[in-house]
Amino acid sequence: MPHYYDEEQTSAFEPFLLNIKLKDLAFTVYAASGVFSLRRLDKGTEVLLQYCELPDSGRVLDLGCGYGVVACAIKMRKPGCEVLASDVNERSLKLTRMNARHLNLDIKVMKSNLFDNIEPVDTVLVNPPYVAGRKLIFKLIEDALTNLNEGGNLQLVARHQKGGKMLEEKMQEVFGNVETIGKKAGFRVYKSEKSTN
Repeated sequence: MPHYYDEEQTSAFEPFLLNIKLKDLAFTVYAASGVFSLRRLDKGTEVLLQYCELPDSGRVLDLGCGYGVVACAIKMRKPGCEVLASDVNERSLKLTRMNARHLNLDIKVMKSNLFDNIEPVDTVLVNPPYVAGRKLIFKLIEDALTNLNEGGNLQLVARHQKGGKMLEEKMQEVFGNVETIGKKAGFRVYKSEKSTN
């Protein structure tokens, strides 16, 4: 049985509409089996979207985009940003493209394993795939540093008591700084900035 972080999915592709309600936005997106958090917006992504800090312009990446909720919400909130959505899962990319069209949003959707095919960006938002293991998430944090423009930042959501504290420490180690910019329901959003030197 493939995981949602695998490239190919074997279940039938039967998209259905899902209602997304955030504090400032309400919209519908297509979801389907073979992607993360199938029937509802997962709590971590909801917390990330509630507390994330977005620039008015620049390149913002929804890394591991799933069906593209984060990318769509960013573009609605900050139309001046260039929004990129990446995933290794082909079905996630297909759904994100469908949702960008469905919502009439200009989002660049690309297949990438972590940062493989991505030019430097200003902000990275990620709800990392815990089931893929610590090693992968540590690599994500390390690679984020080299793929951010100077002054750019990584914003990552995690359950603080279920591995988040360890990721926070890794962000501190890699970036030399980390802060909690929001917390709710056991989740925290950690932010690290790439210093300008």
